Amino acid sequence: MTDRKSELAANLANVEKRIEAACAAAGRKRAEVTLIVVTKTYPASDVRLLAELGVRHVAENRDQDAAPKAAACADLPLTWHFVGQLQTNKVRSVVGYADEVQSVDRPKLVGALSAAAVRAGREVGCLLQVALDAGVSGRGDRGGVGPAGIEELAGRVADAPGLRLDGLMTVAPLTGEYAGRQRAAFERLMDLSTALRVAHPAANMVSAGMSADLEEAVAAGATHVRVGTAVLGVRRGLG
Repeated sequence: MTDRKSELAANLANVEKRIEAACAAAGRKRAEVTLIVVTKTYPASDVRLLAELGVRHVAENRDQDAAPKAAACADLPLTWHFVGQLQTNKVRSVVGYADEVQSVDRPKLVGALSAAAVRAGREVGCLLQVALDAGVSGRGDRGGVGPAGIEELAGRVADAPGLRLDGLMTVAPLTGEYAGRQRAAFERLMDLSTALRVAHPAANMVSAGMSADLEEAVAAGATHVRVGTAVLGVRRGLG
Protein backbone atom coordinates (compact mmCIF):
# COMPACT_ATOMS: atom_id res chain seq x y z
CA MET A 1 0.00 0.00 0.00
CA THR A 2 1.39 3.41 -0.96
CA ASP A 3 2.04 6.08 1.65
CA ARG A 4 -0.85 8.15 0.32
CA LYS A 5 -3.23 5.20 0.28
CA SER A 6 -2.21 4.34 3.85
CA GLU A 7 -2.83 7.96 4.89
CA LEU A 8 -6.26 8.01 3.29
CA ALA A 9 -7.15 4.63 4.80
CA ALA A 10 -6.23 5.84 8.29
CA ASN A 11 -8.19 9.06 7.85
CA LEU A 12 -11.21 7.19 6.53
CA ALA A 13 -11.07 4.83 9.49
CA ASN A 14 -11.06 7.78 11.89
CA VAL A 15 -14.02 9.41 10.15
CA GLU A 16 -15.86 6.09 10.16
CA LYS A 17 -15.33 5.81 13.92
CA ARG A 18 -16.72 9.31 14.37
CA ILE A 19 -19.82 8.55 12.30
CA GLU A 20 -20.37 5.24 14.10
CA ALA A 21 -20.06 6.92 17.50
CA ALA A 22 -22.41 9.74 16.46
CA CYS A 23 -24.96 7.23 15.20
CA ALA A 24 -24.73 5.21 18.42
CA ALA A 25 -25.19 8.35 20.53
CA ALA A 26 -28.24 9.33 18.48
CA GLY A 27 -29.76 5.85 18.53
CA ARG A 28 -29.40 5.56 14.77
CA LYS A 29 -28.13 2.74 12.57
CA ARG A 30 -24.82 3.37 10.82
CA ALA A 31 -26.46 2.48 7.51
CA GLU A 32 -28.70 5.54 7.83
CA VAL A 33 -25.80 7.93 7.14
CA THR A 34 -23.93 8.12 3.83
CA LEU A 35 -20.41 9.52 3.75
CA ILE A 36 -19.65 11.82 0.82
CA VAL A 37 -15.95 12.60 0.46
CA VAL A 38 -15.38 16.11 -0.86
CA THR A 39 -12.42 15.80 -3.21
CA LYS A 40 -12.11 19.43 -4.32
CA THR A 41 -8.49 20.57 -4.89
CA TYR A 42 -7.33 16.93 -4.88
CA PRO A 43 -6.25 14.99 -8.00
CA ALA A 44 -7.97 12.12 -9.75
CA SER A 45 -5.31 9.79 -8.33
CA ASP A 46 -6.74 10.41 -4.85
CA VAL A 47 -10.24 9.67 -6.11
CA ARG A 48 -8.97 6.35 -7.44
CA LEU A 49 -7.38 5.48 -4.10
CA LEU A 50 -10.59 6.39 -2.28
CA ALA A 51 -12.57 4.14 -4.60
CA GLU A 52 -10.13 1.29 -3.87
CA LEU A 53 -10.76 1.92 -0.16
CA GLY A 54 -14.52 1.56 -0.60
CA VAL A 55 -15.69 5.16 -1.02
CA ARG A 56 -18.66 5.35 -3.36
CA HIS A 57 -19.79 8.99 -3.06
CA VAL A 58 -17.54 11.94 -3.95
CA ALA A 59 -18.28 15.65 -4.25
CA GLU A 60 -16.85 18.65 -6.07
CA ASN A 61 -17.67 22.35 -5.97
CA ARG A 62 -15.99 23.74 -9.10
CA ASP A 63 -16.83 22.47 -12.56
CA GLN A 64 -13.43 23.36 -14.00
CA ASP A 65 -11.85 20.94 -11.52
CA ALA A 66 -14.65 18.38 -11.45
CA ALA A 67 -15.22 17.79 -15.16
CA PRO A 68 -11.74 16.51 -16.06
CA LYS A 69 -11.51 14.56 -12.79
CA ALA A 70 -14.84 12.83 -13.37
CA ALA A 71 -13.81 12.00 -16.93
CA ALA A 72 -10.54 10.49 -15.69
CA CYS A 73 -12.48 8.38 -13.19
CA ALA A 74 -15.43 7.46 -15.40
CA ASP A 75 -14.65 3.75 -15.06
CA LEU A 76 -15.09 3.80 -11.28
CA PRO A 77 -18.35 2.87 -9.47
CA LEU A 78 -18.85 6.36 -8.04
CA THR A 79 -21.77 8.69 -7.45
CA TRP A 80 -20.71 12.28 -8.16
CA HIS A 81 -22.24 15.15 -6.20
CA PHE A 82 -21.90 18.81 -7.20
CA VAL A 83 -21.99 20.93 -4.04
CA GLY A 84 -20.81 24.40 -5.07
CA GLN A 85 -22.67 27.47 -6.23
CA LEU A 86 -23.57 26.75 -9.83
CA GLN A 87 -23.73 29.29 -12.62
CA THR A 88 -26.05 28.52 -15.51
CA ASN A 89 -23.22 28.63 -18.06
CA LYS A 90 -21.64 25.61 -16.31
CA VAL A 91 -24.83 23.54 -16.13
CA ARG A 92 -24.39 21.60 -19.36
CA SER A 93 -20.94 20.42 -18.27
CA VAL A 94 -22.06 19.56 -14.73
CA VAL A 95 -25.02 17.53 -15.97
CA GLY A 96 -22.56 15.43 -17.98
CA TYR A 97 -21.11 13.83 -14.84
CA ALA A 98 -23.05 14.85 -11.71
CA ASP A 99 -25.57 12.35 -10.42
CA GLU A 100 -26.70 14.79 -7.74
CA VAL A 101 -26.66 18.60 -7.69
CA GLN A 102 -26.88 19.70 -4.07
CA SER A 103 -26.89 23.46 -4.65
CA VAL A 104 -30.18 24.16 -6.45
CA ASP A 105 -31.33 27.54 -5.18
CA ARG A 106 -33.20 29.50 -7.86
CA PRO A 107 -35.76 28.98 -10.64
CA LYS A 108 -33.37 29.98 -13.44
CA LEU A 109 -31.00 27.21 -12.38
CA VAL A 110 -33.85 24.68 -12.33
CA GLY A 111 -34.73 25.56 -15.91
CA ALA A 112 -31.14 25.30 -17.09
CA LEU A 113 -30.60 21.96 -15.33
CA SER A 114 -33.81 20.54 -16.77
CA ALA A 115 -32.95 21.56 -20.32
CA ALA A 116 -29.44 20.12 -20.03
CA ALA A 117 -30.66 16.87 -18.45
CA VAL A 118 -33.24 16.31 -21.16
CA ARG A 119 -30.64 17.07 -23.85
CA ALA A 120 -28.25 14.57 -22.27
CA GLY A 121 -30.94 11.93 -21.75
CA ARG A 122 -30.21 11.82 -18.03
CA GLU A 123 -32.15 12.14 -14.78
CA VAL A 124 -30.31 14.35 -12.30
CA GLY A 125 -31.07 14.30 -8.60
CA CYS A 126 -31.50 17.71 -6.98
CA LEU A 127 -31.21 18.98 -3.43
CA LEU A 128 -32.41 22.45 -2.60
CA GLN A 129 -29.67 24.39 -0.85
CA VAL A 130 -31.30 26.08 2.13
CA ALA A 131 -29.84 29.35 3.41
CA LEU A 132 -30.56 29.61 7.12
CA ASP A 133 -28.92 33.04 7.08
CA ALA A 134 -31.21 34.38 4.36
CA GLY A 135 -32.18 37.98 4.90
CA VAL A 136 -34.73 40.14 3.14
CA SER A 137 -33.18 39.16 -0.21
CA GLY A 138 -34.28 35.57 0.39
CA ARG A 139 -30.74 34.31 -0.29
CA GLY A 140 -27.77 33.50 1.91
CA ASP A 141 -24.20 34.79 1.83
CA ARG A 142 -23.03 31.52 0.25
CA GLY A 143 -26.04 30.94 -1.96
CA GLY A 144 -29.14 29.02 -1.08
CA VAL A 145 -32.84 29.77 -0.90
CA GLY A 146 -34.44 30.99 2.31
CA PRO A 147 -36.89 28.70 4.11
CA ALA A 148 -39.82 30.71 2.79
CA GLY A 149 -38.86 29.88 -0.79
CA ILE A 150 -38.53 26.11 -0.41
CA GLU A 151 -42.09 25.14 -1.31
CA GLU A 152 -42.20 27.04 -4.60
CA LEU A 153 -38.72 25.95 -5.69
CA ALA A 154 -39.43 22.33 -4.76
CA GLY A 155 -42.51 22.39 -6.94
CA ARG A 156 -40.49 23.66 -9.87
CA VAL A 157 -37.92 20.89 -9.52
CA ALA A 158 -40.58 18.21 -9.07
CA ASP A 159 -42.31 19.35 -12.27
CA ALA A 160 -39.14 19.76 -14.33
CA PRO A 161 -38.35 17.08 -16.96
CA GLY A 162 -35.05 15.32 -16.34
CA LEU A 163 -34.84 16.31 -12.68
CA ARG A 164 -35.65 14.43 -9.48
CA LEU A 165 -36.33 16.21 -6.20
CA ASP A 166 -34.30 14.34 -3.59
CA GLY A 167 -34.29 16.64 -0.55
CA LEU A 168 -32.46 19.49 1.16
CA MET A 169 -28.89 20.60 1.83
CA THR A 170 -27.41 23.30 4.02
CA VAL A 171 -24.07 24.71 5.11
CA ALA A 172 -23.90 25.83 8.74
CA PRO A 173 -24.25 29.63 8.49
CA LEU A 174 -21.54 32.03 9.62
CA THR A 175 -23.97 34.87 10.31
CA GLY A 176 -27.50 35.29 11.64
CA GLU A 177 -29.30 33.49 14.43
CA TYR A 178 -27.70 30.12 13.70
CA ALA A 179 -24.09 31.31 13.57
CA GLY A 180 -22.02 29.05 15.80
CA ARG A 181 -25.08 26.90 16.53
CA GLN A 182 -24.60 24.00 14.13
CA ARG A 183 -26.83 21.56 15.97
CA ALA A 184 -29.71 24.06 16.02
CA ALA A 185 -29.15 24.85 12.34
CA PHE A 186 -29.26 21.19 11.36
CA GLU A 187 -32.34 20.58 13.50
CA ARG A 188 -34.02 23.47 11.69
CA LEU A 189 -33.12 21.82 8.37
CA MET A 190 -34.70 18.58 9.59
CA ASP A 191 -37.91 20.43 10.43
CA LEU A 192 -37.91 21.91 6.93
CA SER A 193 -37.32 18.43 5.49
CA THR A 194 -40.31 17.07 7.40
CA ALA A 195 -42.47 19.84 5.97
CA LEU A 196 -41.16 19.24 2.44
CA ARG A 197 -41.98 15.53 2.61
CA VAL A 198 -45.66 16.24 3.19
CA ALA A 199 -45.96 17.21 -0.48
CA HIS A 200 -42.91 15.29 -1.74
CA PRO A 201 -42.55 12.06 0.28
CA ALA A 202 -39.60 10.75 -1.71
CA ALA A 203 -37.51 13.87 -1.09
CA ASN A 204 -35.95 12.42 2.04
CA MET A 205 -32.26 13.23 1.58
CA VAL A 206 -30.83 15.65 4.14
CA SER A 207 -27.24 16.69 3.41
CA ALA A 208 -25.60 18.52 6.31
CA GLY A 209 -22.39 18.51 8.28
CA MET A 210 -18.74 18.62 7.29
CA SER A 211 -15.43 17.65 8.90
CA ALA A 212 -15.84 19.90 11.92
CA ASP A 213 -19.52 19.32 12.67
CA LEU A 214 -20.55 15.93 11.30
CA GLU A 215 -21.53 14.76 14.80
CA GLU A 216 -24.05 17.57 15.16
CA ALA A 217 -25.48 16.73 11.73
CA VAL A 218 -25.85 13.03 12.56
CA ALA A 219 -27.46 13.89 15.88
CA ALA A 220 -29.98 16.11 14.10
CA GLY A 221 -30.88 13.38 11.60
CA ALA A 222 -28.82 14.08 8.48
CA THR A 223 -28.78 11.27 5.93
CA HIS A 224 -25.59 12.45 4.21
CA VAL A 225 -22.45 14.15 5.57
CA ARG A 226 -19.90 15.89 3.34
CA VAL A 227 -16.36 15.39 4.63
CA GLY A 228 -13.23 16.73 2.96
CA THR A 229 -10.34 17.78 5.19
CA ALA A 230 -10.79 15.00 7.74
CA VAL A 231 -10.28 12.44 4.97
CA LEU A 232 -7.93 14.11 2.53
CA GLY A 233 -5.95 16.44 4.81
CA VAL A 234 -5.23 20.16 4.57
CA ARG A 235 -6.17 21.62 1.21
CA ARG A 236 -3.55 21.92 -1.48
CA GLY A 237 -3.58 23.08 -5.07
CA LEU A 238 -4.30 20.69 -7.91
CA GLY A 239 -1.10 19.11 -9.16
